[in-house]
Amino acid sequence: MSAPSVFFSYSHADEAMRDQIEKQLSTLKRQGVIETWHDRKIEPGQDFAQSIDDHINQDQIILLLVSSDFIASNYCYEIELERAMERHNAGEAIVIPVILRACDWHPLSFGKLQAVPRDGKPIKQWPDVDEAMLQVAQAVRQAAVRWQKPSAPGPASRAVPAAEARPRSASLAPRSSNLRLAKAFTQRDKDRFKDETFEYIAKFMENSLAELTERNPDYEGVFKRIDANRFFATVYHGGKDVARATYFTGGGFFGNGINYVQGETTASNSTNETLTVDADEQAMFLKSSGAMTFGSDREQKLSQEGAAEHMWGLLIKHLQERSY
Repeated sequence: MSAPSVFFSYSHADEAMRDQIEKQLSTLKRQGVIETWHDRKIEPGQDFAQSIDDHINQDQIILLLVSSDFIASNYCYEIELERAMERHNAGEAIVIPVILRACDWHPLSFGKLQAVPRDGKPIKQWPDVDEAMLQVAQAVRQAAVRWQKPSAPGPASRAVPAAEARPRSASLAPRSSNLRLAKAFTQRDKDRFKDETFEYIAKFMENSLAELTERNPDYEGVFKRIDANRFFATVYHGGKDVARATYFTGGGFFGNGINYVQGETTASNSTNETLTVDADEQAMFLKSSGAMTFGSDREQKLSQEGAAEHMWGLLIKHLQERSY
C-alpha cells in the first residue's frame, strides 16, 4: 500500500506558515509515511484548477489551515472545504483542522472535528510555534497510521476519479500560484512592533496577576504601572513578597529591547532577560537573549502572546517548583 498523500488547503496569505508546517512533516516524508501536495507543486503548463480538483478528490489526508483569510477565501471555503468535508463524512479521507490564527471557526462545518494544536489554540498564540507545529506533525502521523490499518478500505478504493471531480468555479481565472513576495520591515516597523508588544505584555501581566489572585486565595498579585516604559509585577503569599520583577523598555544600554529584571528598580543599566525584535522575509517576531535559560530559547521565534507567556513564566517559575 502506498503512503497516503497529505493535501494542504490554505489561503496564500498563510503560505509562510504552510511552509513551516511542511518542514515539520519532513521526518514523515523521509520515512515514507506520507507524501504531501499543495498548489505550489503545480508545474508550468498544468491546469491549475484541475490539478487542485484531482488532489482534493484523491488525497487521503486533508489539512485545513484555518485563519480568517482561509474562511474569507471563496475558493478555500466554498470549493476545497466543502469537498473535503464530503469526503471526510463518507470515510474517503481524514480531515484535520489546523488552527493557524485566532478566528471564529467553531460554528463552521469542521468545528465538530478534533483540531490541532491542542485545544484548538492557534499556532500564532503558542510561546514556541515549533512546539505547536510538532503537534500537527504528530496528528498527521496518527492519521497516516489509521489510514494504513488493514481493517480499513484502502485509499485507492476511496479516491474519487478525476473525471468525477466537481466542476471548477467559473469565476476562477487563469493565473500563477506563485505570488508570495519577500516583505521588507523598516526600523519604524520594528520599533512600532516593540512598543505594541510591550503594551500587550503589560496588559497580559496585569490580567494574569488578577487571575492568579482569583484562583489562589493565599496569594495576591499586584501590578503597578510606573510610566509608559516600565511596570512592576509582584506576587505575595500570606503577605510576604515571593516574586517581584521589573519590566521596562527604552533608555540605557538595553533600550532596543523589552527587558525583565528581578526585583524592583527604576534603573535601566542591567537586565536578566531581554527580548529583541527580529524579522524574516515574511514576519516580525521576538527573540530571547537566553540569559536565564543558558541560551536554549535563543532560536525561538516568539509571537506577542509567546513573548508575554515567556515573561510571565520568568516571574512565577520558581513558585511552580516543588521545592518552593
